[in-house]
Formats: sequence, C-alpha cells, structure tokens
Amino acid sequence: NMAALDRAVLDAQVRASVNQKLEESGEKEKLKELLRKKLIERGWRDELKEYCKEVIKSKGLEQISVEDLVAEITPRGRATIPDDIKAELLERIRKFLASA
Repeated sequence: NMAALDRAVLDAQVRASVNQKLEESGEKEKLKELLRKKLIERGWRDELKEYCKEVIKSKGLEQISVEDLVAEITPRGRATIPDDIKAELLERIRKFLASA
C-alpha cells in the first residue's frame, strides 16, 4: 500500500539525516565508544566470544567462513544487548537531536 511505502521512505530519510548529523558532529563515535565500553563491562562481549567458539566447534573450523560466522552471531548479538543500554543510547541521541 502506498501510505506504508511513503512512511518507509520518510523513515529512511529521517534515519539518514540523523545519522549524518551524528557523524558530522563526532557524536556517533562517542556513542559507539560508550556502547563498546558498556557491553564489555556487562560481559556481553565475552558471552558473544564464547558463542562464537561454540558455533565454530559445532560447524568445524574448516567448514565455516567468516561471513557464515557473522551471519550466525549477528542476530544473537543484537538480541542480547541489554535494554537499559539501548534506552541510554536512545536518550543520548534524543538529547543530541534536541540540542542540534
């Protein structure tokens, strides 16, 4: 339906615009560093590393490509980011946009 398509195009444009503002200001790098630090503190990175090892062990090192491994772990990685960390990042983005 056309309305849904228009909304999707508008959403994509808004996302691209926000992304550009975040990048140009240097805020995106700060947010990425904050995310990295928080995920390491929570043990998320170590858990994902262990999951990688399990996947490699189950599929066999010779049988799995880097692309396969990334495809396998990415959904789990995204799904296991703690909600409070996501909320904190969203709040930082909102404040940034309000002051921009």
